[in-house]
Amino acid sequence: MLMTPDIVIIGSGMGGSTLAAGLAGSGAKVLILEKGRQLADRPENRDARAIFQRGFFRPKENWYDAAANNAPFNPGNYYYVGGNSKFYGAVLIRYRAEDFEAMEHDGGVSPAWPISYAEMEPYYSRAEQLYRVRGELGDDPTEPHHSKPYAFAAIKDEPALAAVRARLKKVGLHPASLPLGVDIDQWLKKARTPWDAFPDARTGKMDAETCGLATALKDPNITIETGAEVTRLIAGPDGRIATVAYTQDGEKKTVSPAIVVLSMGAVKSAAMLLASKSDAYPNGLANGSDSVGRYFMSHNMTAMIAVDPRFTNDAIHQKTFGFNDFYLSDGKGGKPLGNMQLLGRVSGTILKANVPIAPEWSLDLLSRHAVDFLAMNEDLPDPESRILVDGERVIMQWQRSNMEAHRKLIRVMKERFHAAGFPLVLTHHFDGRTPSHQCGTVRFGTDPRESALDIFCRAHDHKNLFVVDASFLPTSAAVNPALTIAAQALRTADHMITTGFSA
Repeated sequence: MLMTPDIVIIGSGMGGSTLAAGLAGSGAKVLILEKGRQLADRPENRDARAIFQRGFFRPKENWYDAAANNAPFNPGNYYYVGGNSKFYGAVLIRYRAEDFEAMEHDGGVSPAWPISYAEMEPYYSRAEQLYRVRGELGDDPTEPHHSKPYAFAAIKDEPALAAVRARLKKVGLHPASLPLGVDIDQWLKKARTPWDAFPDARTGKMDAETCGLATALKDPNITIETGAEVTRLIAGPDGRIATVAYTQDGEKKTVSPAIVVLSMGAVKSAAMLLASKSDAYPNGLANGSDSVGRYFMSHNMTAMIAVDPRFTNDAIHQKTFGFNDFYLSDGKGGKPLGNMQLLGRVSGTILKANVPIAPEWSLDLLSRHAVDFLAMNEDLPDPESRILVDGERVIMQWQRSNMEAHRKLIRVMKERFHAAGFPLVLTHHFDGRTPSHQCGTVRFGTDPRESALDIFCRAHDHKNLFVVDASFLPTSAAVNPALTIAAQALRTADHMITTGFSA
């Protein structure tokens, strides 16, 4: 680097890239350090066998499961420009307004946020425009207030899915188009595959690289270095983060900006803070509250495959609608159950990854007469659900919560699917090896005794350190977190611009 940047952002996922986009045009000199490289346009990107059966894109690292005597597992955490968003399902949905308030669940209370939905709403609208979201208002009774319409019309159901939507309406449900970050024509032009969990080399997904980072890099003051793995943050005697240490192509490097932003994801950002302990900070950085690594959450998720031998599903991508009939209650005045949404089309090839003994032709036959859904509900914050480090090892001590509500959601949905004419419903519960909705661990709040960050994601303990990714989330709600991360990143960018870049 010829000039020391004002701001260093560590990670180019949804938080880091959106923050950089929000800083574009501000005059700040921003350097993004990304461990990964740009995802290449290669045949495996659209090859279901490569992705699901061979794990072609899985990271070459292990985390460790505290619940299984620290047994190693290969996590679904990816290192590319754009981060995990390169593989995401592109559902860019807002938390419901009620998610910002205290809400009682079967498993306990989801606490109120330190800010309101009204404070976040303008940033949700800006994030929807930045990520060119396709959606439609009016079908979902839980949809919160929008000050602006979606940037583009919703992606239409394929004919088989339009028929399923109609069947669900007949049994009293309210299916609504999912807000999606996908240019469907461009996506299908490259190859006729689903997009959910398929990596995208700039062929139609609106992700952290193609929207957030692409916008940011139009500003000549914003640059990115790839293959740059940050190894440590070093605090100076005044408590400010004085140095970011990283390696690149085997060379050890350092940089000392005015502001440091961690955007490595909820697991790795917490791990970095904990691993950067020193004599002055024996419990790690930003951890005066002893909350770093704690309150780890990842949605309880189950795939539900509804089968009807009379039904033929010839859809390609499938993931176009969901419904929240049981989001705020169980439908009978009881406590919330969760969200339902279509999965990307689950072919026999994909099924075989989980049922390896079954012949693929038989799984294809099953798939042809089935439609695939995701049941998802809120994982409640628990201080004993946490990320720990042991040397270079990341240890996940995930304490699942609110599972009774999840089981209720599965039961009620089986009843509705049966009523809609699907006599067989198969389920597959996702385990901790796929923390695709990881959040918590460096929560924000107003009390430094109970939170690591203030309401703009600045560390209480270090005035020039921000954490802008899913770590800040104090609750997981029961919908995909990507848009909420992006909205908060834009909010943090505005705060930085307003207060200046000297921290």
